[in-house]
Amino acid sequence: MSFIEHMKERARNIRKKLVLPEGTEPRMIQAARIIVDKDLASKVFLLGKETEIKGAADNLKVSLDGVTIIDPALSPDLDRYTSEFFDLRKHKGITEEEAREMISGVLNFGTMMVRLGDADGIVAGAENSTGNVLRAAFTIIKTAPGTKHASSCFVMNLHDPRWGVDGHMIFSDCATIPDPTPEQLAEIALAASESCRVFLDTEPATALLSFSTKGSADHPDVEKVRQAMDIIKERAPLLNIDGEMQADAAIIPSIGEKKAPGSTVAGKANVLVFPDLNTGNISYKLVQRLAGADAYGPFLQGFAKPVSDLSRGCSVDDIVNTSAVTLVQAR
Repeated sequence: MSFIEHMKERARNIRKKLVLPEGTEPRMIQAARIIVDKDLASKVFLLGKETEIKGAADNLKVSLDGVTIIDPALSPDLDRYTSEFFDLRKHKGITEEEAREMISGVLNFGTMMVRLGDADGIVAGAENSTGNVLRAAFTIIKTAPGTKHASSCFVMNLHDPRWGVDGHMIFSDCATIPDPTPEQLAEIALAASESCRVFLDTEPATALLSFSTKGSADHPDVEKVRQAMDIIKERAPLLNIDGEMQADAAIIPSIGEKKAPGSTVAGKANVLVFPDLNTGNISYKLVQRLAGADAYGPFLQGFAKPVSDLSRGCSVDDIVNTSAVTLVQAR
């Protein structure tokens, strides 16, 4: 079973509620139909003016049976959402009237649904830029307790059971933070380790990668990884994580044994944390293209509740697949 099919099966079992705020977007309407038909969510919400959503669905010849349409401007929850949003943003000097206008937008409204538990996860970005999606998420959902920065991960399927968990590994961060500080790198590693539990359903063996293994080289970039390790040991002393470590020491048992003897991660890593976005992005694309691996993601991590950002060039299948992953994150 592929990673995505496994995510769909788990989504069917956990029965969570999904909001798709870009409700008039044709791909979102088609995806909502598939999500309902495949029973991936207990409830699917499309946001927008009802006449516009129904008109778009009629043009597509897509039934909206089983899909819940909410017009934020007419919703009985609008007052409650406005009050919550005003409390979140009044320190910025906004008025209640401005808060009401802002929360009436479908992206903010959908994000507030997740914050207040009326939905369990949100998928957007077919129409909105990444900046808009992340701005709503940071403003309304916010990051998880103890976390200041959100990041991302890829699930890499290498089609070879020797690597990671039956050939699957977590690569992070490959899409979000260009040059993380030691604190940010520590948060990336902690979030990626949790993503391993969520997506691969196993305990992480997390390697903080570098061009040095256990003091084989000294450089400010290496020192950053060491500082991140110190932060992690303080925050999560029981986490199975090690570094700094070269990539071969992290994944090849014989090299790990030689370069990092006694390490519980060396040669066994299922989570690879890259020191910066250059190495992360280059590495996942090289592995994808040269090794023929499947790269699923990027999936956002570090938020208090599940939020996923799509490419504006996404397909209907992309929306469905991302929705399944988002619903599993809501477990």
